[in-house]
Amino acid sequence: MSMIRVEQLSKSFQYYKKEQGLKHSLKNLLFRKTLIKEAVSGISFEIEPGEMLGFLGPNGSGKTTTLKMLSGILYPTSGTATVNGFVPWERKKEFKMQFSIVMGQKSQLWWDLPASESLYLNKCIYELDEKPYRQVLDELTEMLDVKELLNVQVRRLSLGERMKMELIASLIHRPKVIFLDEPTIGLDLISQKRIREFLKHYNEQTGATVILTSHYMADIEDLCKRAIIINEGRTVYDGDLRRINELFNAKKIIKLQFTDEVQREALLGFGEIRKHDGASAVLEVDKRELQRYSKLILERLPILDFTIEDIPVEQGIESLYQKEEVRHESLA
Repeated sequence: MSMIRVEQLSKSFQYYKKEQGLKHSLKNLLFRKTLIKEAVSGISFEIEPGEMLGFLGPNGSGKTTTLKMLSGILYPTSGTATVNGFVPWERKKEFKMQFSIVMGQKSQLWWDLPASESLYLNKCIYELDEKPYRQVLDELTEMLDVKELLNVQVRRLSLGERMKMELIASLIHRPKVIFLDEPTIGLDLISQKRIREFLKHYNEQTGATVILTSHYMADIEDLCKRAIIINEGRTVYDGDLRRINELFNAKKIIKLQFTDEVQREALLGFGEIRKHDGASAVLEVDKRELQRYSKLILERLPILDFTIEDIPVEQGIESLYQKEEVRHESLA
């Protein structure tokens, strides 16, 4: 049985157009032009228990709106959804006790109080017994290495430390479903990596189902095997993350280091030149021409080092954004 099932889920918002000036303000009192914004338009998918899913899309694509509907914050305009057998927007107590949502740009911690006070408040909200609460708190603070910071005012913590406390506050009741909306936004690379490692370990240990949105592709690549990509509220792709580039004639990146300076003109004909500074170059070549180009490069250029890499996932996703048709791909 699927942990999350979404069928033709849609959400639209009404808003009004107003031109600048007093004249138009007075006109709006008598007549206002109503416009409709389709934030989410008929998306459908299923997520199995314990799965970690990457939920991707550009700004304004409908990711956060979808998560808000699945967590019961927003009512949909149409469509159905169930999360762990519950209809989210019915907001039953049993449902609210089994999920959590972490939004990287919003805090649930009291700014002027130590994090321990906010965590204890969550303990009371979720009606946790003292012993299980202490056990989970000790485990999470040790995994995230913040035990010594529990009694420090939240406003005195670094951004990375606050984000770790946010995760602890959201996981203190051991939820079965976790919605993570850009949990690493604004963090440095080391903090991002530590939080990814924690999430991976937590998922393996508890079997929690996770939906993760992020603009950092390292988050998605490290944690998720499957990705759903939406654009303008519609599903663009649903399938194996590694197949994104394959769907659109994937290319390869060749990175070159030279023993002697090489002019840009000498690289013409070996593919698209992405970068060149004389001592090194980065080329983009068609996958079908990779063997032929590689042989010619090694024969004709003074090569010190030669590496071949896949096109970054971000570029594959960018191609998907530009497609008009909706594509569905099953998991490999």
